[in-house]
Amino acid sequence: MRRLLDPLGQIEIFRCFLSIPPFRRRLLLIGVDALLLPFSVWLSFWLRLSTPFSPNFLAAGLWLAPISVLVGLPLYAFTGQYKGLTRYVGSSALYRLAGRNGLLVLCLAAVGLMLQLPMPPRSSWILLWLLLTGFTGALRFALRDVLLSLSSGSFQNVLRVAIYGAGEAGAQLAAALRLAGKYKVVTFLDDDPGYWQRTINGIPIRPHQVLSQFVGAIDQVLLAIPSLPRSDRRRIVADLQCFGIPVLQVPSVDDLTAGRARIDALRPIAIEDLLGRDAVPPDPQFLGPGICGAVVCVTGAGGSIGSELCRQIVDLRPKRLILLDQSEPALYEIEHEMRALVPESTSLQAVLGNASDQLMVQKLFLTQAVDVVFHAAAYKHVPLVEANPLAGLENNVGSTYAVCHAAASVGVSQVVLISTDKAVRPTNVMGASKRLAELVVQAHAQEAELLGWTNPQPSTRYSMVRFRNVLGSSGSVVPLFRQQIANGGPITITHPEIIRYFMTIPEAAQLVLQAAVLSKGGEVFLLDMGDPVRIKSLAEQMVRLSGLSIRNVRNPQGDIEIVCMGLRPGEKLYEELLIDGQSEPTAHPLIYKACERSLKPHELWSQLKVLEKSIAAKDVENALNVLQALVPEWQRSEGCKST
Repeated sequence: MRRLLDPLGQIEIFRCFLSIPPFRRRLLLIGVDALLLPFSVWLSFWLRLSTPFSPNFLAAGLWLAPISVLVGLPLYAFTGQYKGLTRYVGSSALYRLAGRNGLLVLCLAAVGLMLQLPMPPRSSWILLWLLLTGFTGALRFALRDVLLSLSSGSFQNVLRVAIYGAGEAGAQLAAALRLAGKYKVVTFLDDDPGYWQRTINGIPIRPHQVLSQFVGAIDQVLLAIPSLPRSDRRRIVADLQCFGIPVLQVPSVDDLTAGRARIDALRPIAIEDLLGRDAVPPDPQFLGPGICGAVVCVTGAGGSIGSELCRQIVDLRPKRLILLDQSEPALYEIEHEMRALVPESTSLQAVLGNASDQLMVQKLFLTQAVDVVFHAAAYKHVPLVEANPLAGLENNVGSTYAVCHAAASVGVSQVVLISTDKAVRPTNVMGASKRLAELVVQAHAQEAELLGWTNPQPSTRYSMVRFRNVLGSSGSVVPLFRQQIANGGPITITHPEIIRYFMTIPEAAQLVLQAAVLSKGGEVFLLDMGDPVRIKSLAEQMVRLSGLSIRNVRNPQGDIEIVCMGLRPGEKLYEELLIDGQSEPTAHPLIYKACERSLKPHELWSQLKVLEKSIAAKDVENALNVLQALVPEWQRSEGCKST
């Protein structure tokens, strides 16, 4: 017996049992059922008549016992009793067993009546049905549990886990893990006191504070609340990290309902799951108008924001979606992805070209009858643009002018510029170039408003959406920190007190699309970004989520060190969203608008011509002088002056 309890002995038993051919395993079950059928007949008489071998049994039972085998086994086989996999027997199998046994009892009664054989008491038939269902069901559930137990024993390192969440997802996860055989669920954790002291399949439900008693006895905590708001997820993860136990989570509700993932497809908690405020579902009245049935062009379609805009635009069923990008690999990737997503009512066109090419853009808008443009094409990496100011100005400012001018020339209904908080009191060339791009949009909005007084035809509506850091976008600190952790550190930050705001790419794109519906012309739309995040705290949390420790003075044996490098040229400690004035609420709770200082069109156009000539002549000094004159709040850094 002790040898059977030994893990190696269990593994050997499991392997020997599984090595038996399936046909022989079915014969084994048939043999056991052949014994249970007459035994149940005899026991039903005993329980009914209180004696094991009553005269009634000798009269009726002696024919009923063999007939039950002769009728029962073919009936079981014909109705599929031996086709199911014992390891996955569930409650539905018990219901089917009850139905089969009920049918068997009716068949036995019919045989007795037709052959006019001695009949048992009527209550014995009910007892026989109950006994047959109980015995055959208990046999299969017992075999299932033995198989699962031996399966678990076949793995050398069974993980001991606690499941956080005693709801439906937690119960489903526990069932899936039990079948997998690699996990042993030690306890459920839940914040609801109504669940405490109760159990799920014999596993107790406790408050999460008891984890302090399980340190060393639990290998992982599995977060099984797919619809958990981000704020609650942050709180729970912070509480669990105090115990130093790795935390994994089940897939999101969207992935589960869409069939993209199973409940047991566990993954580590990513920092993206914790940052930013709770996601707010989009308002249906702001998604669709102006896009459904329209021809939509997205510039910079292969970029982080542009590609997500494309994904969400196709869901709104435009007539045509035009992808414009100057990067061939990026354009190929987004076109390939979109081909699998676009509905039959939407046509797709990929255009390889530079949004700064005014003639190309104008011809594209005219020949394709473009209605709406989302201008996401831009260079946004601060150090690169700082080192290459002419390229940044040509792309960020030149493309915006080309798009806006082409839209006005051919009568595009709406242009939306994707801007950034770095355009507010900029401290770098990238931010100053984006601010100048905003001024270009504002000047075109002024001209469109003046045109509206004299022309009855509706003019182009120009607007801007300005937001902060987008999680997972190109250049975001999150991918950088993740790579540095993977390389063993150190994590480099510029300043211990630097803070930033974050939102996910899908939510940023949703808010851009909704802001477009709110536009009347000339507005700057600001997105509610939630609470700020200290970048050093972000780095520390990413280290802990990776299951590593921070190396510092207090913990010199830690895994990852965090090093402060000093602020980069043009970098701010705090980012802003408003230049002057106050923001105003809109019909959407997370979108605000502001009307900010702008330049008169005739003043701006003359200076842009000078800037264009300076860029063409590769005259960095003069180009930056023009930029500083147009964006006086920007102060050139030392690096820029000598570039």
